[in-house]
Amino acid sequence: MFRSSICLVSAIVLLFSCRTGTGIFGKKTPHEQYADKLSNAGLKETALGHAWFQAAEQSLSNPLQVTIPYKETGYFAADRPQAAGLRFQARRGEKLNITLSKKPAAGFAVYMELWKAAETADKKPRLEAVADTNTLAIEHEVDDEAAYIIRIQPELLKGGEYTLSISAGPSLAYPIKAPGKNHIQSFWGDPRDAGGRSHEGIDMFAPRRTPVVAAADGRVTRVNENNLGGKVVWMRPDNKNYVLYYAHLDEQLVTDGQVVKIGDTLGLMGNTGNARSTAPHLHFGIYGPGGAVDPFPFVNPTVRIPANVTAPVSNVGKFVRAENRQAKLYAALNGPSISLDQHVLMQVEAATADWYKIRLPDGRLGLLKSNQADALTEIRKLSWKEDREVFDMPDSLAARKTTIKGGTAISVLAAFNDYYYIRTPADVVGWIKK
Repeated sequence: MFRSSICLVSAIVLLFSCRTGTGIFGKKTPHEQYADKLSNAGLKETALGHAWFQAAEQSLSNPLQVTIPYKETGYFAADRPQAAGLRFQARRGEKLNITLSKKPAAGFAVYMELWKAAETADKKPRLEAVADTNTLAIEHEVDDEAAYIIRIQPELLKGGEYTLSISAGPSLAYPIKAPGKNHIQSFWGDPRDAGGRSHEGIDMFAPRRTPVVAAADGRVTRVNENNLGGKVVWMRPDNKNYVLYYAHLDEQLVTDGQVVKIGDTLGLMGNTGNARSTAPHLHFGIYGPGGAVDPFPFVNPTVRIPANVTAPVSNVGKFVRAENRQAKLYAALNGPSISLDQHVLMQVEAATADWYKIRLPDGRLGLLKSNQADALTEIRKLSWKEDREVFDMPDSLAARKTTIKGGTAISVLAAFNDYYYIRTPADVVGWIKK
């Protein structure tokens, strides 16, 4: 009966699983459009449909905390509705590059979205960017220093492997034209005037009259001279709510109102203004509606690339167990952890660096060192005098899968709380009360 239901739902879903895109179908995202199709087809009221919607919500309300750059290889099972949610901090001025590759490339539709996390419990996340369902890539400039969530979810009854990669780099071009990368030697917040004020920018050192260039397409808004900055140039990047400030120039080579392109020379590096006693350098600042902001993330030349996945991906999508009492589950890398009971059952949802992203039978999600997970081999044989019920979850209120007769020897594979995870002689796996 269950197999027949799967076939029926699968046939219906195939009718509604065409590719979608925001440009053709209006303002709704591809994920929303697909959700509407499931609802209109009456599938939201089925157990599988309800589980798909629930997984989508939980991925936003209870995502795993990670740090960027980040990379994971995971697996979505076709018979179990899933969604992956990852929460991370991003700095204003960074450009996020998020890509998703999948196997199989065809017939395995996946939706990917970037959300800004809610600041308080009474608010909801805000959608920031959506990946096209064909290219599965997001490039996003971070406007607010905040927590963000990436959500990925396949269509109902579609399964396969995926690799998600999140890297971070500058959203602006480098503002000087000089060899090498170690030019920034004074940073935001450094003390000035014997601690009387803080540095509201970064200082980039290079030989005198090094070209100082436009970090974006835009327009020069002011070319003047003042006591602190000496010879300065202000420019506003196109479609941005902030201006760039170039100070201590030896010479200015643009005029008020001039339109410039990335890389155009604005002036030549010097030490005018209050920098007369220092080596030639560019003071680079950014000013928005709220005042000065740290410009370093905007121009940091180092692009943060995630580490390769070294944990065995052969376990992704499979059940494993914690073999020793030292195994720890982390809510986030370098975050709080809990000690796991010996032989506890876990499902590996993804691998990242040398860690596994695992889910416990009660739904808790966390990170586990990959060398602390073992395959599900038989621990020992057990039997009871009386008949015993086997459940599909470690809960006496869960659905019953089968009943084993008294005296039947069963294989214990793992455990969780007061239940064993077992395999019967008929090759049925499930949970039985200890």
